[in-house]
Amino acid sequence: MKRRDEPCRGDSVAYKAMVLMLATALAGTALAAPNLVPNGDFHDGLNGWNVTNNDTCHPALVDAKAGAFTTAVQLKLNPNPGANPWDITLSRPIGEALAKGTSLRINVWMRSPEACPVNVIFQLGHAPWSTLVGQTLTPGADWTQYVLRGSLAQETAAGEGTISFQLGKQAGTVEIAGVEMMTVPDNPLGLIPFVLPWDDNAAGVTNVSAWLDKPAGTRGFVTVRDGHLYTGDRRLRLLGTNITANCCFPTHADAEKVAARLAKFGINCVRFHHMDSAWANPGILQDDRLTLAPEQVDRLDYFIAQLKRNGIYADLNLHVSREYPNMPRWEGMPDFFKGVDNFYPPMLKMQHDYARDLLTHVNPYTGNAYAAEPAVAIVEINNENGLIGCWRGGQLDQMPDVYQKDLSRQWNEWLKAKYADDATLKRAWAASSKPLGAEMLDNGDFHRQADKWTLEIHEGTTGSSEARTDGPDGKPALRINAAHVDGVGWHVQFHQPGLKVEAGKLYTLRFQARADSPREVSLDCKMAHEPWENFWAASVEVTSEWKQFALVVTPSASDDNGRITFGNLGVKTGSIDLAGVSFRPGASYEPRPGDALGTVAAIRWTEFGGLPPEMQADWMSFLWDTEQGYWTGMSKYLKDDLKVHAVIIGTAVGFSSAAMQAKLDAVDGHAYWYHPMFPSKPWDAIDWVVENKSMAGAPGGGTLPGLALSRVAGKPFTVTEYQHPAPNTHNSEAFLLLAAYGAMQDWDGIFSFCYGSNRDNWDAKMITSFFAVDQHPTQMATMAAAAALFLRGDVAVPKTKAVGASTAEQTRQLLRTYGPWFNAEAFGIKHMTAMQRPVEMSLDGKPAAPGPAATAASPFVSDGGQLTWDYNGGDGCVTINAPKSKAAIGGISGGPFNLGGVIIAPKPNIQNWAAITLTVMEGTSFTEAGRLLITATAYAENTAMGWKDERKTSVGAAWGHAPSIVEGVPATITLPVAAGRVKVWALDERSQRMGPVAVRDEGGKAVFDLGPEHKTLWYEAQIQ
Repeated sequence: MKRRDEPCRGDSVAYKAMVLMLATALAGTALAAPNLVPNGDFHDGLNGWNVTNNDTCHPALVDAKAGAFTTAVQLKLNPNPGANPWDITLSRPIGEALAKGTSLRINVWMRSPEACPVNVIFQLGHAPWSTLVGQTLTPGADWTQYVLRGSLAQETAAGEGTISFQLGKQAGTVEIAGVEMMTVPDNPLGLIPFVLPWDDNAAGVTNVSAWLDKPAGTRGFVTVRDGHLYTGDRRLRLLGTNITANCCFPTHADAEKVAARLAKFGINCVRFHHMDSAWANPGILQDDRLTLAPEQVDRLDYFIAQLKRNGIYADLNLHVSREYPNMPRWEGMPDFFKGVDNFYPPMLKMQHDYARDLLTHVNPYTGNAYAAEPAVAIVEINNENGLIGCWRGGQLDQMPDVYQKDLSRQWNEWLKAKYADDATLKRAWAASSKPLGAEMLDNGDFHRQADKWTLEIHEGTTGSSEARTDGPDGKPALRINAAHVDGVGWHVQFHQPGLKVEAGKLYTLRFQARADSPREVSLDCKMAHEPWENFWAASVEVTSEWKQFALVVTPSASDDNGRITFGNLGVKTGSIDLAGVSFRPGASYEPRPGDALGTVAAIRWTEFGGLPPEMQADWMSFLWDTEQGYWTGMSKYLKDDLKVHAVIIGTAVGFSSAAMQAKLDAVDGHAYWYHPMFPSKPWDAIDWVVENKSMAGAPGGGTLPGLALSRVAGKPFTVTEYQHPAPNTHNSEAFLLLAAYGAMQDWDGIFSFCYGSNRDNWDAKMITSFFAVDQHPTQMATMAAAAALFLRGDVAVPKTKAVGASTAEQTRQLLRTYGPWFNAEAFGIKHMTAMQRPVEMSLDGKPAAPGPAATAASPFVSDGGQLTWDYNGGDGCVTINAPKSKAAIGGISGGPFNLGGVIIAPKPNIQNWAAITLTVMEGTSFTEAGRLLITATAYAENTAMGWKDERKTSVGAAWGHAPSIVEGVPATITLPVAAGRVKVWALDERSQRMGPVAVRDEGGKAVFDLGPEHKTLWYEAQIQ
């Protein structure tokens, strides 16, 4: 479940999409010149266009709704067997002469119900027909704009170049509209080329490797003491990163350089992730997906040895993305058999075998087995996984019989242990049956169309409702159309408010539904007013055939103005029809065919809501016991059988209940601020959106409160995946905010996701994907400052914490309402308390003082005053005012920022947004002798990045090319010391001094200016 102020939690399969995007990356920029394609809108028919092979291609003009374009050419394709793509072509010559090196952008809208591949190219119009710019695209059923970008390797004379669409590969229909080609500048904003070298470990003010104990593990194994990580008698905080897929296996020479660079920036733990995937290319497993690949194991061994030497621990992930071999699959299954591998014995055995093979392997470069390696800090069992979460998502409903039968077997064994006989079971399950009462909905049959119902549309999505007469048995129905969506489910929803509901009382919700294509529809009963609290939630799978649904609702709270909501309609375009919606008090128990003690079928999510509460409670208890048994059983196997010394983590909370994860050594969380969304199909490398918004000062605290409120008292807490994904142009804030609030919350580890995207291209010199930080200039440039905030502990931990108390039974009950996505808010801790003091939940049932109440409105100031989270009327900003760290992160309108005598005065810039930090790297304060690191980051992109819209939410496949280019942030800095005591230098890309920055005296204080003239993101100041 997602909070409105928490755009998305982790989804580690993102790496697969990242690889696809790298493989297809082209470039583009904003429109900068007239369209070079006459009649690209087809308003003059096919005038000027040529269609080859009309016998296998039948062109026609049709109406279109493709952005601003209303006419398209429709091509019905029937290629001959073995045809080449160019055997069917739509093309026209370009009348302009174009010089060598000219950067071109091609825009085109397309759709194809059959997903026919199309080569979109600009080529020579004569032999040798060379492609100068182009890409193969596969449009889907919905209109999508595609953006291509490239530079010409040769000049073309007027009329020599041709824009072509090659369509001869597959039968079907393709529609094309809005064809545009224009010349564009590579760097329209005049940004500064800035690349942080991949192999840099030079000494300097940004090198904090001395803060790491070398070798890692020198103080002994990582242990848990007093709810925190320790090595020996010293607290251990982990500033980590994820290294993924084939990057886990660098060459020996590269391993040495990568390890040294990580240490330079203070990264002291590497989480080895997606090692087991088939697409790691190569991964750690051989083709049988069962046995370890010796060459990759050797590379891993050497890499871990180099990390250890540099003071960097390892976090070894066991199951992440391995497809268990020879296991039956099904449509709509969870990725990598998640959920199923929590209970299915053959998969459990494969997990045991893999763990044994990896963890008992002796690393020849350290002399230790990984189970007994002090530099292995953490072992994680199964990434983003949980039986209950997958079951509640409906992903297990259509499991093949081999899995359903085994789950049913285990379910019946559980029931036999609880109930003496069949009669006892059936009496128990019928205990609370009540006759149905009066109808509570007005116009639930839609005989007055949509009267009394509300279609709610948000943030640029579009939709409508339409009365129908073709409901079941000819009765009225209502169609809800989602015409334009952004991938966020609650942005389109349909509901009726004004319902009085009582906590714990049974209600029956019945309705009939169909959709134009299969889709998941969420259902909930919630407040029809702030704070929109949910009383009950479920989801159903709606298909193209009318189907009757019946669900039993038990609200968790009473309210005089509740509502029934049909949601998740903003995930994809299309329509859903509803008929005969009824909401009545009462419910009855009717045994399912064949249900008897010993033969009770496993319960599917889509039928769960219609079952009596007692049967629901038993099923949820069974799932709880089964899933918890998986986590504790795997932990016991690792510790007792394999003798693993490392801290054991199960999975990230939310994917599994925090109460279950607290049975292991530590609790973990994942979060992403505006994770990529895919409106048409999952992980489409072209059709995606990343909201381009800053999190700093956001009203709900962004990702941070949800993470903080997931912490469990008495357990270390880590965040092993975190990112503000590219190309968000505010994302240099990510690890500064995480480090500052992670330190204030007294967490034990924070990890960026991820470091690197291709082991054969460490030196990309550009932003390579949504997630990779290693070549992201502004994110890496802030890492040393983040290390000071978190590793060094520059932000103090307030003395008072807020604790929400619960019992194990209460957390079990929450599973029926929220599933595993709950936290301390469910136990009375206000959301924004997390911005002021440490928060956690106690699961032992002991009363706990909740601590002072949270401030009611922005700004939210942490206890002790070191952190301020200020919404500032939408121009949000966060300030850090600690003795050795100062920062202003976010909108600059509230400046200048006086932070204990250190004044940060940003000047207007591209977004009027910046992240500016000052960190004491040597010395004790900003007034004593020492050295300071200053970072000033804001807008960043690649050369010739191909933005698809003014809000800069997507570049499709047009990621541009090297080098990365950045804004030189203008600002004035004042230090509370005499100007004669201060020297300042701009630093180069290896953080070496380039040249002096003038320091002047203003009122007895040292003042100097940052700006684009210095061509850098960071500076060094020396106080004498």
